[in-house]
Amino acid sequence: MKRDAADEHERLRWLGTHFEVPEITAFTDGWLVLADVGAPSLAAVDLVLAGTVMGTVLRSLHALPVAECPFDARIPVVLEKARRNVEAGLVDPADFDDDHRDATPSELLEHLVATAPSDEDLVVAHGDFCPPNVLLRPDGSTVLLDAGRLGVADRHHDIALAHRELDDDEEAVAAFDRAYGLVPRPEKLYWYRLLDEFF
Repeated sequence: MKRDAADEHERLRWLGTHFEVPEITAFTDGWLVLADVGAPSLAAVDLVLAGTVMGTVLRSLHALPVAECPFDARIPVVLEKARRNVEAGLVDPADFDDDHRDATPSELLEHLVATAPSDEDLVVAHGDFCPPNVLLRPDGSTVLLDAGRLGVADRHHDIALAHRELDDDEEAVAAFDRAYGLVPRPEKLYWYRLLDEFF
């Protein structure tokens, strides 16, 4: 979608001033073309290693000054986007996690709104922080991908998705938490996983 490409383009350009991202080779008429980085993603490595690298990278990303980030992904903003996606028929219940499979998108949206956290520990969040979106070079340096949802948000927005992707391996989750340096709040982990059902 053109809007998605535009969001990705804007955010990659900003993120690229702080982290390595793929080179933008073209952005024309809503189409975004990125150069091949030539490095595997963390989806292709040992899960414990992936957890350690993800925790380290995320800690650095979340240390960026919030005031310098021009993109907003706080709760009111993402709730409105979730509502619009439901109304537009863009939320497929067949893609829901197992514990949400019996709910309709409208029912799940009501639950999302009703259980929204009352506080936000704001950072610059990636928005889709999972192993396929972090590339690892042989020298240990990393490249970040798919930044179309990047913005100022609660740190648990990223932590929840990282935990979900590493959840099959307790050692990987523990490695991520050690590298990141925080014991996450379970209720926020659940809510941000729930939020991700709408995107």
